[in-house]
Amino acid sequence: MGLVTVSRHGATAVMTYANPPFGTMTAAGSQEMLDLFRPLAADAGVRAIVITGGLPDIFIRHYDVDELSGMGEALRDRPPPPAAGPPEQGFLALADAIAAAPKPVIAAINGLCMGGGFELSLACDLRIANPKAAAIGLPETRVGIFPGGGGTQRLPRVVGEAKAVEIILRGLTFTGAEAHAIGMVHELADDALARALEIAAEFEGKGAEGVAYAKRLTRAALDRPVAEGLADERASFLAVMQTASAREGLSQGRRPAQIQDL
Repeated sequence: MGLVTVSRHGATAVMTYANPPFGTMTAAGSQEMLDLFRPLAADAGVRAIVITGGLPDIFIRHYDVDELSGMGEALRDRPPPPAAGPPEQGFLALADAIAAAPKPVIAAINGLCMGGGFELSLACDLRIANPKAAAIGLPETRVGIFPGGGGTQRLPRVVGEAKAVEIILRGLTFTGAEAHAIGMVHELADDALARALEIAAEFEGKGAEGVAYAKRLTRAALDRPVAEGLADERASFLAVMQTASAREGLSQGRRPAQIQDL
């Protein structure tokens, strides 16, 4: 039996991760999720993807410490490896695939979400959390390491550099309500999955190409000079205007009732 299940709710795909009894992420679990995620990201019939946890009050607790310890022993006394290119497999490739997917990916944080689990949610576009989630954050420095799955790069883009430095250096975690108060999650909901599905359903009525361009451009905004981003935005705007979905949406938007709703 696998660690990941996929279900469909209209045009939304829900990926549920469950690794009882503790709900930790593992190498096998992250690869299984990646293998299932890639075809969903490429499927035009899937307009949004929701990721959630399958154990009570656990999204993904954190990355398996035994596996990390084994990795440390395997690297013992070896020279530091050279900088590598983008990963193709495993947890790091999964986080990158989520961030790069041409459709919205929503984390429905139903409970514990620390370390690698929170880093996975940071790769998502939207995060909905249960206000009573016991711990959300990056506690890695408590065990002598640091967030190595994207946390040091993605968290500053979410909460700002000053707050991210505090969270990462001190190894802080927060309840769902506290995480929302400082901007680590977008919304609170007692049923995070139900709320995530409500938001995901919104994308069924939006042009897929327009959403894909919007995600890619906004994601890249802080990684390049403004002039470069604006040039890409202008070219992309002309490209999306050529799509059937944009022409249909604009045609509908010309109706008086639609204009009032814009």
